[in-house]
Amino acid sequence: MEKLLDQIRNFDQSRLPRHIAIIMDGNGRWAQQQGKPRVFGHQQGVNAVRNAIEGSGEAGVKYLTLFAFSTENWNRPAEEVNALTGLLVKAIHAELENLQKNQVRLKVIGNLKALPNECYHELLKAIDQTKENTGLTVILALSYSSRWEITEMAKNIGEKVKKNTLNPQEIDDQTVIDNLTTFDIPDPDILIRTGGEFRISNFLLYQIAYSELFFSSIMWPDFSKKTLWQIILDYFSRQRRFGKTSEQVSCSE
Repeated sequence: MEKLLDQIRNFDQSRLPRHIAIIMDGNGRWAQQQGKPRVFGHQQGVNAVRNAIEGSGEAGVKYLTLFAFSTENWNRPAEEVNALTGLLVKAIHAELENLQKNQVRLKVIGNLKALPNECYHELLKAIDQTKENTGLTVILALSYSSRWEITEMAKNIGEKVKKNTLNPQEIDDQTVIDNLTTFDIPDPDILIRTGGEFRISNFLLYQIAYSELFFSSIMWPDFSKKTLWQIILDYFSRQRRFGKTSEQVSCSE
């Protein structure tokens, strides 16, 4: 496995993905396949989160966004929702020392006011305690959906227009970017979805316009550093054209 990491480190580092986003799918189905309750899968998924964070940091990735809980997930059975939010609090407690040790900075995007109070305050505490760290930035998408984010962005811009602090004729792509929850984070170079599904599921729809997409049949609890590093190596083989022709891209390289 270390050979994969060596290959990444020996590759042209200017082509290393700065930001990887992951839709962590398959916890419940993984548990059911083993005759366990869905909550057991979420508990085991914490190990995969650790693998993703450590693997990203070791590879030199600067930003990692994990889709942990969507606004639509509130519609799941109350027992599962309560278990998920409770697990999040426990995971933060358990992993905070490791985050500090590895200089990981924690950020959160989403409608945090919808979270239970204990969960909300534990997150704020962890964000504050890691804010000076200089290594990998981990962004948790919690109570998040892209449609919610875009709606909030439109409201923010509308308020600025209403207050005459923004001219509608001046609204451009940068205006939109500046009013998204990810305003200080580069767009993902890679989007990964585990669990064998081929959907984006309302995640970072604006930001992934030119992301390279990877869909894996691996269930999230089985996600490993090796899985991540293989995807990064596959990414190196892709040509990102951003609307240009292959010839144009080749000439600029």
